[in-house]
Amino acid sequence: MKITQILVGLLCLTFNLLAQNNNPNQEKYQIRIQKAEGPILLDGVVEEESWLKADVASDFWQKTPRDDIKAVLRTEIRVTYDDQFLYIAGVCFDSTNHVIPTLKRDVGFWDGDGVGIMLDPMNEATTGFMFGTSPFGVQMEALLGGGSGEENYSGEWDNRWFVEAKRYLDRWTFEMAIPFKTLRYETGKTSWGINFMRNDKKNNRMDVWSQVPRQFWVIDLGYSGKMTWDEAPKKTSSNVSVIPYINTSQTKDYEAGTPNDFGFSAGVDAKIALTSSLNLDLTINPDFSQVEVDQQVTNLTRFSIFLPERRTFFLENSDIFTNYGNPLVRPFFSRRIGLDDDGRAVPIDFGARLTGNITGNTRIGLMNAQTRETTDQLAQNYTAVSFNQRLLKRSTLKGTFTNRQSFDDGKTVTGDYGRNAGLEFEYQSQDGAWSGWSNYHLAFKEGVNEENQFWNAGGSYTGQIFSAAMAWVNVGTNYSADVGFVNRLENYDAIRDTSIRLGYRLLFMPLEWTFVPKNSSILNQHSFGIESVLTFDKSYDFVERRHELAYQFQFKNSSNFSVSANLNETDLRFPFSFTDDGVPLEVGRYLYNDFGFEYSSDDRKILQYGTSISSGSFYSGNITSIGAFALYRRQPWGNFSVELEYNKIRFPDEHGEEEIWAISPRIEINFHRNLFWTTFLQYNTQADNFNINSRLQWRFAPMSDLFLVFTENYAVEFFGAKNQAFVLKLNYWLVM
Repeated sequence: MKITQILVGLLCLTFNLLAQNNNPNQEKYQIRIQKAEGPILLDGVVEEESWLKADVASDFWQKTPRDDIKAVLRTEIRVTYDDQFLYIAGVCFDSTNHVIPTLKRDVGFWDGDGVGIMLDPMNEATTGFMFGTSPFGVQMEALLGGGSGEENYSGEWDNRWFVEAKRYLDRWTFEMAIPFKTLRYETGKTSWGINFMRNDKKNNRMDVWSQVPRQFWVIDLGYSGKMTWDEAPKKTSSNVSVIPYINTSQTKDYEAGTPNDFGFSAGVDAKIALTSSLNLDLTINPDFSQVEVDQQVTNLTRFSIFLPERRTFFLENSDIFTNYGNPLVRPFFSRRIGLDDDGRAVPIDFGARLTGNITGNTRIGLMNAQTRETTDQLAQNYTAVSFNQRLLKRSTLKGTFTNRQSFDDGKTVTGDYGRNAGLEFEYQSQDGAWSGWSNYHLAFKEGVNEENQFWNAGGSYTGQIFSAAMAWVNVGTNYSADVGFVNRLENYDAIRDTSIRLGYRLLFMPLEWTFVPKNSSILNQHSFGIESVLTFDKSYDFVERRHELAYQFQFKNSSNFSVSANLNETDLRFPFSFTDDGVPLEVGRYLYNDFGFEYSSDDRKILQYGTSISSGSFYSGNITSIGAFALYRRQPWGNFSVELEYNKIRFPDEHGEEEIWAISPRIEINFHRNLFWTTFLQYNTQADNFNINSRLQWRFAPMSDLFLVFTENYAVEFFGAKNQAFVLKLNYWLVM
């Protein structure tokens, strides 16, 4: 027993030593934080004595379009704290000609002027927080992973913190107050990772305090500076938030011909900080009626599409569960919980999630949710378990287990389950340029013992001029993920009206060259890319290939132009139809190619617009695709936009032709930073649906909202109402 304990101890010590943060930026970019000498009045005016005595982070670098010159505009950031809050203040020298896309929280931050603060309380470049504000005091917050990819940014996270901003003729200032209860940190730690960024949108530039190479997103915690406390923040007292809600609704199903249905429901969410870095989320009878509807998209592939999760309970800290597999195969996908295949809600009775750090290098996640029995399916229980162990300097060993189990009258249904287990290793060099990954996952189903695995391996290099990656994906015919998403496995046979599962192997190889002219008065950068995707069946016989060539130009006025060509070949294994009234395409090999271009205008202007056009062959026929958008902004209170997509497919003889329209107008009115009205219309002939969704949101207290939502669906081909709903929902955030 003692030998085992010694070995485990040595192993943990080795992991901790290997995982220590050796970020070289922290030797150069340092800021001290001292306790405030008096109260801080949060009014956006940086005048308290504590601010005058605080260290100043200034002398910013330009991040984009170039990262080797100093920032043009001066920015000064100061930090201090008291027993309850971390305070951050900034002075941003500038004119009054700000770009402010909206007054709506969490929307448009990256498209306008603003300042963001990246915090890494663990100082291990694994997880962190981002808080941002515009010159109008519009808030944004996000959870950060360790790297710079999109999977390391979760902008759906919401929590309590405060900011006020003030505008002058030659500058704008802000003060933030972030409660220690909102943060997750390790007590006793006197060094935190920190970085500051400034978006200078009207000049199409981004600045940063601690230098981040331009090929990486500014959120990359591996390049943060260091904030040194005069005394480590103390452990917060009881940290419990309770968020009850009540919901009243009136629904009408015109297709079923039933009378109006009046409903009332109530539920509660709770957030409990078990430690300063470990959080427990609970929900009873959750309701997501205020969540914006999914954007309807046109699908011209033979496979299903991936729609993003929008429900808050599943989004916060979601990366610990979702960042497994690859875009084609996700062993965990929370939309499988509480939503059926058509996106309709299935009642959830309760849910619980435990997420956070148990040590500086180890993150865990546990989730359980129970759905109610409906007329279409039995009650289901869903479980997900995950751990992330940091190794080396910026690498991670990850493990996951998921389980779906059916229940009937409170008893488990024998054999009706789906389980998945997997292990992954992700390597990243200290500078983030080199990365590699490998994983192996198994699916467990009653009576399935072979071809039930999924694995992939690959690597990438990200440089300032040249970037490349290569990934090999192997999916067995019997691999399944009842709490996940698996693409390309189900092949529809239009003649027999059935789907056939075929395992596949896929090779993905993108290459890109990026050039940044130093003396151009027109271009910020231009890039050339080649992307190849080769797909084989389980016997390594050819199934499909796609090669894309693209050239993109990014101009100094923030407009973009790109041209692309696609070369495709498909060995169609089963008859398939892309038209409603045509005979399915025959089995066989098809060669088809298309060419297109895309343009988007200066996004700093009041009127923005863009278009995309492509045309070419499509299997045995031809296709023309046209996309367009226009946005008129009445800064900062209104956005009026419309998106249009048109596709015309023409096949010879009896295979038919099809015209598909998708039109999506949107109106957003911001009466105040806390009062918004959004109306979203969607007309989609492929889905035979016209949807109206109108939502009024009043944030009457911090993180507390009143929602009034109206939604209605109509058939397109034979115009008529399908269903309608009015919802009034109230939730209130109580801090204990």
